Amino acid sequence: MELWQEMVRDSVHTVDHVVEKFGIDRKVAEDLDEFFQARINPYYLSLIRYPGDPIWLQCVPAKVELEDIDAEEDPLHEDEMSPVPNITHRYPDRALFLVTSQCGIYCRFCTRKRKVGDYEKISMKGLESAFKYLEEHTEIRDVILSGGDPLMLTDTMLEKILQRLREIKHIEIIRLGTRMPVVLPHRITPKLVNIIKKYHPIYVNTHFNHPWEITEESSRACTMLADAGVPVGNQMVIMKGVNDDPAVVKELMQKLLRIRVRPYYMYMADETKGANHFRTSIETGLRIAEALRGHTSGLAVPHFVIDAPGGGGKIPILPNYVLHVDEEEIILRNFQNKVYRYKNYSDKNNPEGYGSKRKKTNGKKKQEKKKVEVPVLDEA
Repeated sequence: MELWQEMVRDSVHTVDHVVEKFGIDRKVAEDLDEFFQARINPYYLSLIRYPGDPIWLQCVPAKVELEDIDAEEDPLHEDEMSPVPNITHRYPDRALFLVTSQCGIYCRFCTRKRKVGDYEKISMKGLESAFKYLEEHTEIRDVILSGGDPLMLTDTMLEKILQRLREIKHIEIIRLGTRMPVVLPHRITPKLVNIIKKYHPIYVNTHFNHPWEITEESSRACTMLADAGVPVGNQMVIMKGVNDDPAVVKELMQKLLRIRVRPYYMYMADETKGANHFRTSIETGLRIAEALRGHTSGLAVPHFVIDAPGGGGKIPILPNYVLHVDEEEIILRNFQNKVYRYKNYSDKNNPEGYGSKRKKTNGKKKQEKKKVEVPVLDEA
């Protein structure tokens, strides 16, 4: 048994463990275990500095989860878009492939808690029908392995899946959606990265939410992946009490770049049953986004998105930098709230733009310029 597997085995996961370790009332702990079980491996547990800190909030079960009954179990409607078991096909040229129900820890904000931890919900029995679907749908060029966490598979099983995907000629890119570099970096071993190298191009998207998660161990794991030619991106979720502070997020993004992890997405929290206590206002998200753009390297600025409820996919949102636009110009503000004009030249998509030869039409009055007025967000 490898070290990472021993650490999973030694996780806090039973009702007795939760009651003893965190002082939670036994009846509450039992109800929480029935709702969504706990798993906190010794490494991630060691990152907690005090009760209720940003690490604690992400992994320790809380009574407030049981009071949240308003949200859907499947807020992104993944199951509706699942043509065969283990596959979600939402976007035209890419598909999500669920390969395991297990994770290195069970995050309390998980949007897939209806499936995670349940061997029957994400079963190995569904792999063959999933492969067949991917083989038949030649429009799919990009496959994202997820779950659960695909790096909970053994090296042997993971390689079998990667090898099979590489036999499908129209699949160009394979992505691994994994939180293991963050929550159990011991999983990233020389043997694992050598397997991954054999099936390039492979990309890894991981999930750091707070600067305290960037440790000597997680930095080493990300460095090993980068040295193996694996581009590593980060997807952060804005959560109350965890990272709903522009200074915390800026620190995280800058530290990620130092360990060669590219900030990729910053999400508003999903409308997830048992996790709505994490959700912040959109204004909070916009202030965080505005505190990044122009105030730090563009490499440190992720796409800020809402994964639309009901299966609408990722929709980008931005602070309002456009003050006015018409056929001849756009008026913008920058990160310092200074205002600038930029000429909107004429072309086939804007025939009445700056520099066009306007024709008078039978003495009729020229139509008013089309314009959009956008309010300025208060200074971050």
